[in-house]
This record gives sequence, C-alpha cells and structure tokens, in this order.
Amino acid sequence: MVMEGQTMKYWVVAYDIPDDRRRLRVANVLEGYGDRVQHSVFEVLLDHATLGNLQQCLRREVNPDEDALRLYPLCEQCVRGVHDLGLTRAAPFEEPDVIII
Repeated sequence: MVMEGQTMKYWVVAYDIPDDRRRLRVANVLEGYGDRVQHSVFEVLLDHATLGNLQQCLRREVNPDEDALRLYPLCEQCVRGVHDLGLTRAAPFEEPDVIII
C-alpha cells in the first residue's frame, strides 16, 4: 500500500510482559500507533520510518530478560484474508481516512 509517496505496511504486534507497569507502558505506546485487537495484540499500519520510531520506543519499555514482544509483517493478501470469529475489538483493516504528517 502506498500513501503520499510512502509505502505503508500492516503489522501485528503481540507481547507477553509479566510486569503490570511495563505492560501498561507498552500498551500506551502501541495505542498511539494502531488498534488493540486483543489484550496483548495490536494491529498497526506503518511506513518504514514510523516502524523504526515504534521499535525504538518499545525497546525503551521492554525488559529483554523478562518480556517477549514480536512484530509480524502482513502482506496485502494476508490482510484481505483476515477472518474475525466472535467479538471484534478493532475496526477491520482499512485505509485511514486522514493521515497527519
């Protein structure tokens, strides 16, 4: 997906963080970038530079000795193939109406 000359890509971010305070800080960071779809899973649409910024912010919050966090890239075909079963917590993948730069 290309927006305003920038290639955008969907990512799924999942984490397992035992410490309540760190887990809340990570969730707060991710809420600024995308939609929470499960308690510890977010979907985000990012260009390359914004992905780097997100990773930098997350590295500051995560304790590598105790926490696990993964970012999964989703191809456009994968995004179109997403199926929801049961309660859906986020809007379906779609292009944003407005992008603020």
